[in-house]
Amino acid sequence: MNPARILREEDFAGCTAGQFLELLKALTVILTLPHSAADHVDALVVATGQGEEWRLTQAVRTWEANPKLRHLLVANGNPAEKTYAEITLDHLRSLGLRRVEGVHVQAEAAPNTGLQAAWVADQVQARGITSLALTVSPYHLARVYLTVLKAVTRRGVRLPIIPLPVAVSPDTPVPETGATAYDLVPGEARRILAYMDEGWVATPAELQEYLRWLWSRHRALLVGPDRAR
Repeated sequence: MNPARILREEDFAGCTAGQFLELLKALTVILTLPHSAADHVDALVVATGQGEEWRLTQAVRTWEANPKLRHLLVANGNPAEKTYAEITLDHLRSLGLRRVEGVHVQAEAAPNTGLQAAWVADQVQARGITSLALTVSPYHLARVYLTVLKAVTRRGVRLPIIPLPVAVSPDTPVPETGATAYDLVPGEARRILAYMDEGWVATPAELQEYLRWLWSRHRALLVGPDRAR
């Protein structure tokens, strides 16, 4: 297990109760967005990494099951990870990919979530993508969501972003480190707090403003057209 990714209580020294409350609010409002809305988006995004092939497996399965999806965006991972594997169409085919038109793989290495998010934002602009769902393991989902939101906001783009967590037990060891989701959540929380200060992830105010827009402009996507009336 990689101890650098496992944080303890003392690693949060200096964080305030207010910061933890804002983090709790952010996690709650992101993870409770209706996942069913992912059935009606324009693009599916999968952020790879940590040797978690289940991210790709679920993304491919979702892509193949929903022909209304126009784009599958596969963000590259970090070549420094011992479990890193090059993403190719042949590899995706081995996971069940059959529909290759609309599949786009990040060609360059992406050693961090910020570079993955920047590529996603570039794809949104270049391909005229109007809505997307994010597929990633639950422990990492909130940070990916906030990072992608920040990246598209920087470009002056606003579109529905729907969380679609991978169905995986939190007790499952992550191949790269051997840690579980329970082990890794504290590190994700600490990174979110740190990266807010560094401008890499959306702030609580930016998230609140975005979700106010999302619920007011795209309620039918979130709850269905019948209930939106």
